[in-house]
Amino acid sequence: MKYGCQSMIGKIDSIMIKRPQQAFISQENLNNTWEEFKYFGCPDYETVLKEYEVFEKLITDNVENVYYLPEDDRTGLDSIYTHDSLKITKAGAIYFPMGKQLRSKEKFATRAFLESIGVPTLGEIEAPGKMEGGDVLWIDEKTVAIGRGYRTNDEGIRQFKELTKDVVDEYIIIPMPHGDGVDACLHLMSIISFIATDKAVVYSKYMPVFFREYLIEKGIQLIECNDKEYDYLGTNVLALEPGKCIALAGNDEIIGKMRDAGVEVMTYEGHEVSFKGTGGPTCLTCPITRL
Repeated sequence: MKYGCQSMIGKIDSIMIKRPQQAFISQENLNNTWEEFKYFGCPDYETVLKEYEVFEKLITDNVENVYYLPEDDRTGLDSIYTHDSLKITKAGAIYFPMGKQLRSKEKFATRAFLESIGVPTLGEIEAPGKMEGGDVLWIDEKTVAIGRGYRTNDEGIRQFKELTKDVVDEYIIIPMPHGDGVDACLHLMSIISFIATDKAVVYSKYMPVFFREYLIEKGIQLIECNDKEYDYLGTNVLALEPGKCIALAGNDEIIGKMRDAGVEVMTYEGHEVSFKGTGGPTCLTCPITRL
C-alpha cells in the first residue's frame, strides 16, 4: 500500500472518503442529531445522496484508488468529513483527538480502517493536545503551516512537531482569529486552498499579514475570495492535481477567477452535504497518497 501526503496539490493517487449512507445514516438520524453537531440546518437526506453522488463521481473519475470508510458506532455526522481526524505523512498516519468533543472517538475508527489496508501509524496527538486536519497545510514536502486556534492548541502542535521531526524541516505557526466564535469551524484551510504550485485561493481578511507576505514572497498568486462566497465555502477547494480542482457550485466569482488563472474547475451542488455541515470538498476527502 502506497501512502504519504505531504502536499496539497500533488496528483492524488489514493483517497479515503465516507458516503452519507455510512455517516448521516438516515433522515431520522439527521433529525435527531444535527443540532448537537451545530449544523446550519437539518440536511435533507435524499438531496444529500444526490449531491454526494455527483461529488463521488468526480472523485472516482479522477483518482485511481478510492477507499470507503465503513459505518462505525464511534462516529457521528461529521465523520463524512474524513479530512479532519488525521494527516498521513510519508512515515505513517498521525491521528488527532480533535477539538470538537463529539468527534473525539472518530480517530479510532479511522485508524482501524487504515491499518487494515496497510497504512501504518506514526503516532497520535494525546490530550491535552488538540489538533484537526484542517489546520495542517503543507506548503511543500518539507514545510508545513499549522493554524493555532480553537481546534488546534499549543500542546497539539508540540506533539505534532515531535512526531514529524524526521520528515519536516520547517513549521510555520499561524495564529487564527476568533472569527464567528468558539463553536465555529474555522481552520487554517478555511482561509487558504492551494490549487497549483504557484496559485492559492485565499480569504485575506482572516490571514495574518506575515503569512500573506510569506506566500507572496514565495511567488504564490493569491486569488481572493469575497465575503459572501467565503461564507459559502468558496475558499474550500480540493486540488486533484496541480491546476485541476473541485469546488462547491454557487461560488461563481471565485470559480471564474480560478478559471481565468488557467485552472480547471469542476463543481458539485453541496448545499445540504457541504454547506450545512461546514465541510467543502477538501473536508469530504482524506488523500492517502499524492504523487
